[in-house]
Amino acid sequence: MRIFLDANILFSAGKSDGAMRGFLERLKSGGHTLVGDAYVREEARRNLEVKFPAAIPDFEHLLTKLELSEALRCFLPAELAPRLPEKDRPVLAAAIQRGCDVLLTGDKTHFGPLYGKNFEGVTIHSPASLATHLSG
Repeated sequence: MRIFLDANILFSAGKSDGAMRGFLERLKSGGHTLVGDAYVREEARRNLEVKFPAAIPDFEHLLTKLELSEALRCFLPAELAPRLPEKDRPVLAAAIQRGCDVLLTGDKTHFGPLYGKNFEGVTIHSPASLATHLSG
């Protein structure tokens, strides 16, 4: 399974050796491909530099475990775009364009109403819902 990681997932896994980093390691060791792009990478890095600058080396190491690409100009289909704020549209668009099966995000405010829904082959999951999906 190809899993696109939102910036908040990268931030959480990058800041400490806690539950999120462990979850990503289990996904990777389970044969799943972790995917990201420059857009989510840079958002996570900016937030870490402000809040947890000492975590940058661990964050950089985490990035070596991802299939990363440059941020591409990609747009959501017209019927999807209004469902997300402008800053979140490139995330779902990249997951679609990169051929991912899942967009993993902890952003309940903007993506929460879309959890469990599939858009052009990409199902949006929280970490908890993905863990449940994979165990069932």
